[in-house]
Order: sequence, then structure tokens, then C-alpha cells
Amino acid sequence: MSMNVDTTLLMISGDGAVPLTWWNVAIAALMLLVAVCVSSVFRLRLEKQIIIAGARCFIQLTVLGLVLKRVFATESPVYVLAMAGALGGLAAMEVSRWRSKRTVKGLFWIAFVSIFGSAMSVGLVGATFAMNFNPPLKASLFIPVLGMILSNSMIGVSLGTDSVLASVDTRRDTLESMLCFGASRWEAVRPIAAEAARTAMLPSITSASITGLIAIPGMMSGQILSGANVMDAARYQQVILFLIMASVALGTAMSVILVSFVVIDGQPKLRPELIRLRAASGNKNSSGNSSSGGVATPRSGLSSRTSTIVHLKKWKGGGGASEDERSRCSA
Repeated sequence: MSMNVDTTLLMISGDGAVPLTWWNVAIAALMLLVAVCVSSVFRLRLEKQIIIAGARCFIQLTVLGLVLKRVFATESPVYVLAMAGALGGLAAMEVSRWRSKRTVKGLFWIAFVSIFGSAMSVGLVGATFAMNFNPPLKASLFIPVLGMILSNSMIGVSLGTDSVLASVDTRRDTLESMLCFGASRWEAVRPIAAEAARTAMLPSITSASITGLIAIPGMMSGQILSGANVMDAARYQQVILFLIMASVALGTAMSVILVSFVVIDGQPKLRPELIRLRAASGNKNSSGNSSSGGVATPRSGLSSRTSTIVHLKKWKGGGGASEDERSRCSA
């Protein structure tokens, strides 16, 4: 379910918007036949997905329009916060149930706290100081901005959490060795968390770096179509992109740390049995080992030995593992 309210015409008022009817939408929907034909000719077997995607797009945007019409009419902060919470919940559900290849207990709440918390905090600061909204929670202005921030934060959180869970599965032996030799919870997971955060943040950074060079972004296009001043539209787009980058970074950091601390408990002990593969991912985990019931199964033997030694050098001379820990690891 997409929460991206990307081409809003509500940010800057203008009288250049061309009104559209449902007949115009139906004509545009016929263009989906092009995608269906391509799928059929090349035997991609995507015809059903294309039709479902088109139907979902139509239904979801229609419902969203009806809901926003009511919310905009009230201008009540309570309705704005309720709408924001609903969008955050749908985004968290998208991450925890459909987007991630792997899941872990409590992933929905991790995603919700990360997405909603980062988007609301960055959105409120941006609306108050960068966009001069008065009041900041003005529904017709704040909700479209929050929608754009939420959708991008959702993508970042999805990429970050999936990267952490995949790395824990594939580097299990390295993590267990580091913990055995005295690494703390954070020391063991820090390389994985950093890699996951980098993976999640790169799309928003890349998008910002090419904006205006290759394509006109959606929000700016919507404002221009509505008759807004071109430079005003450009400035609004710049502000939105900066807010998106900040929200993605904050949400990614929160989700990566929370997921990491779920799979490595406070003892600290690695808990790979908490990671489950999606049914669509098949019956094998990312390393090709069979899994029972979708649960990532333990592997025997040490892998990534070189990587383990490199990480263990950090604790050489710094205390490292105690004699009891060394005995437990050697056993």
C-alpha cells in the first residue's frame, strides 16, 4: 500500500490546474494495456500483477482522496495526528508483512516507531521552521508533506532491516565468535548496522543528487501544473528532499539498532532462531541451507574466519574475553 502523496497541488495555490474527470482516468488506464502486451509478448507472466497494481492504485488513491477531503475540511490537529498515525501504521505493515524477505518478532512495532517517529519529528521541524506553516499541523499542507516523508522513510527502514537480518543469517559464525571473545552487543553488531544503514540511505542520497538534472521531481511537477511560480516550486522541492534525507537517515538508524538488539539479546547472545524467512522466499535461506518452517537454521563450523580475526583484534590488549569465556568458547 503506497503512502506517497507525491504530486500534491495543495502546497501553493494556483489557477492553472486542468480539471480531470473519471473519463480522463479511464483513458489513462487503457495505457496499462501496453504493459500487459509487453508482458505477454515476452512471456513475463506479469499480466495479473499489472492489473492488480492498477486496481490497487485506483482504489487506494480514491479512498485517500475521500479521506483527505474530510480531514482538510476539519483542520483539526487531532484528525491530522490520527491520519498521520494511520499512514505510519500502513507503512509499518508494508514493511513487516510484504516488503521484507525476512522477519523477526516485533518487526511491525520496530518499523512503526522508526517510520512514524522519524517522519513526524523531521516533518514538524520542517513545517515550522523551513516552510513557515502556520499552524504547523495545518492539514492541507502538513499531510501531503508527511506523506512524502513517510513513503521514503518506509523504503529506507525496509532496506535497513532486511539488510541486518540477512547479514546476521550469513555472518552468524563471525558474530558468535566475536561475542564469545568478549565483544559487547554493540561492538558485535556495529559493522552490520553500518552496512545496513549505508544500503538504506543511498537511494535517497542518489535521488537528491540527480534531481533537476535528469527529471523534474513529482512535487515540483504537480505545483507547476497547478500554476505555481516555478522558482517557488523549486524551493519547495529542495526543502522536501532535504527533509526526506534527514528522515530516512533517522528512521534507518532507529530501525537498524532496534532490529540488531532483538537478534542479539542483552546477555549478549545471538538469537538466529528469531529470524524467519517469508514463504515466498522458498525453503532455503540466503546461504542455501535448508530451513524448517521458515526458521533460519544453525550452521556448523566456522566461516568468514579472516573477518572474525580482524574484528577480534579490536579487543586485543583491551580486556577481551575472560578465562571463563575462553573456556566456554573452546568447549
